[in-house]
Amino acid sequence: MNNLHCIVTGATEGIGRAIASTLGRHGARVAVCARTAGRVSAVVEELTAEGVDAFGTSCDVGSEPSVTGFLQAARDRFGPVDVLVNNAGLAHFTPIEEMTVEAFDETFAVNVRGVFLMTRAVLPDMRSRGRGHIVNIASLAGRNPVPGAAAYAAAKHAVLGFSKSVFAEVRTEGVRVTTICPGSVATPFFEKTGTGLEAPERKLQAQDVADTVLATLLLPERALVSEVDLRPTNP
Repeated sequence: MNNLHCIVTGATEGIGRAIASTLGRHGARVAVCARTAGRVSAVVEELTAEGVDAFGTSCDVGSEPSVTGFLQAARDRFGPVDVLVNNAGLAHFTPIEEMTVEAFDETFAVNVRGVFLMTRAVLPDMRSRGRGHIVNIASLAGRNPVPGAAAYAAAKHAVLGFSKSVFAEVRTEGVRVTTICPGSVATPFFEKTGTGLEAPERKLQAQDVADTVLATLLLPERALVSEVDLRPTNP
């Protein structure tokens, strides 16, 4: 990972924060983003204190101008992108008849359009250089939907389909695409949705997902893990 330019979206807490720290501690130069500028600045300071060469700005991954601005700033700082981790995500857990159009659209803007915009923006450089790795954080909810999570499950299912298509497009050009589908992870994610998580100590931890991302990135360039279902051993 030495000196690789790695971008991690949604990196101010939970899974994204763990991924950014883990990649940085293994020698990567890490560019992070999230929607709240103050929280991004705080994470950059924390990563720098850990010895990570870190940079970050606020970015709404569902906004094309915002994505363009962030990526330009990241390239100016660290050069071409070697690794993109599309981690930013949110959920509105509610019965479908109670879900607002605004909540549905926001779910897809962040979880799906964000992955599309970020991926589309980094692919030209990766293809021209003949190398690069895109890691999309999906969810087992995209394979095993649950009641009250229709929009989130649909969005993560879309990420799976999108990832498979991109994988097929770039596989012969030296660009790798990996989709990771964690089960329930004990992070602030569930607090934000207003739902609880029973026995969080038995669920996956953010570091488990970060370690899985790292393992896929450390494979020889000739090898690729295309999809990973990551589950707690004894939930």
